[in-house]
Amino acid sequence: MDKLVETLLQGDHIGALAEARRLLALSVVPERIVTEGMEAAMSQLDDKCTVESFNLLEIMLVGRAVSAVANELYPEGLSPEQGRATCVIATLLGDVHDLGKNITRMVLIGKGYRIVDLGKDCPVDTLVNAAERERALVVLVSGLLTSVIPQVAKVRPALAEKGLAHIKVIAGGAALKQSSPQALNVDYVAETAFDGARYLDQLLETP
Repeated sequence: MDKLVETLLQGDHIGALAEARRLLALSVVPERIVTEGMEAAMSQLDDKCTVESFNLLEIMLVGRAVSAVANELYPEGLSPEQGRATCVIATLLGDVHDLGKNITRMVLIGKGYRIVDLGKDCPVDTLVNAAERERALVVLVSGLLTSVIPQVAKVRPALAEKGLAHIKVIAGGAALKQSSPQALNVDYVAETAFDGARYLDQLLETP
């Protein structure tokens, strides 16, 4: 498994894919490849990516490698039973920037979460309907532009209207992380993709 972790951290998606296929041929179950390979690599990357040494290109390359392995293990995507929890993610209506969302998706896939990605410029009702349909634990909203903030504030009331007030709302992105959870009407504002992932981990650990 060390070789898989190494190739993932190098951002070598071809090498990581070859190593994952080798492990599968040796009858290593996908769940072990996720927990001991992908999650281990993302944990090491998280440790490296302090504020001082944050490297966007490195995260993107590792994320691409992790996504390649995840697609090999689960071509149809993780089922609700296989993922640690289901998360619905989107960049909301009025914002077509999705780099931050895509990085967050890759980080969470690497940590074993099942991700339903609704893309960018997503209406709030589409997000809420997907959260209900997929029985999500959380919805994650990303925003680079301040103009999207009013859309973010609508998410929790829209969830409550559908009887989904128990679903947590996490916000992130350049514009949103300048605000407080209270101002955005969300449960948590993530500084980075890894910060959001740690919050999710804590949700699962809390009885």
